Amino acid sequence: MASLIQTLTVAEYLNFRHAANRLGVSQSSVSTRIKMLEDELGILLFERRHRGVRLTDAGRLFVAEIAAGIEHLDHAIKTAGVIANGTVGRLGIGLHSSIAAGFLADLRCLYREAYPDIEQSVVEGLSSETTSQVREGKLDIAFIMGAVDAPDCHSRRLWNETFVIALPVQHRLAVLDSILWSDLAPGAFLVRQGGAGPQLRDHIVRRLSEREKTPHLRRCDVGRDTLMHMVAAGEGIALTTEAASHVPFPGVVFRQIADETERAKFSAVWSPHNRSQALKNLLDLAAEMSCST
Repeated sequence: MASLIQTLTVAEYLNFRHAANRLGVSQSSVSTRIKMLEDELGILLFERRHRGVRLTDAGRLFVAEIAAGIEHLDHAIKTAGVIANGTVGRLGIGLHSSIAAGFLADLRCLYREAYPDIEQSVVEGLSSETTSQVREGKLDIAFIMGAVDAPDCHSRRLWNETFVIALPVQHRLAVLDSILWSDLAPGAFLVRQGGAGPQLRDHIVRRLSEREKTPHLRRCDVGRDTLMHMVAAGEGIALTTEAASHVPFPGVVFRQIADETERAKFSAVWSPHNRSQALKNLLDLAAEMSCST
């Protein structure tokens, strides 16, 4: 590498002495290195003259190529550096809850403002699916509801949300200020198969079983928006969390449940083997937000 740098410098100054002064080495050192390089390549790079040197045709082509190569190497080093410090790159994020409002929406927005050159690649799925993808290195982090069943991963509780019930506007309970679980028992609960559906289903079953009620569950393999449209159409009611209630849906009202004693708990899950600085930056920002809420 030193020989190539010295060759470029001599080609710039066309003088061994001036090149040596620029590099802070002796003229004989520069001359010797370039002579060794010429012998190794089997070509003459410079024609030596009394007052300096002149590039040969072969030397001119060689210098142009190594200049481009060194520029590419410098770019590669700088690119690797910004990726290593978490300012450029990609972050795979697994979700199962709304990103329209709430903690997660705010986190992604603040992260985007702080690191605009990090692409946030979002994947939505069951907690078990996104956690598996974290283990496999396909995702950097997953945000899940409920208990974390991943002993081989790191996890951190970040935020809580109030449980709310989504009702069609024409529902008999929609006009009440206070709704109890026992009031909801006769209704058909629409539960998504994807996203946080399994966690919400388990919560419904537990609450109604505590009241010696048998839940009427209808599992729906649909997205969040379609589920809300089904609620609006009067096909059933749906348990969700506070963040979802910030997104208006025509024909749907959201009500808190007066005798609900718990809040939905959300955590981040990531692999201990993931050394991504972009991930660390996201976790640090999430921890700051969690402390301030």
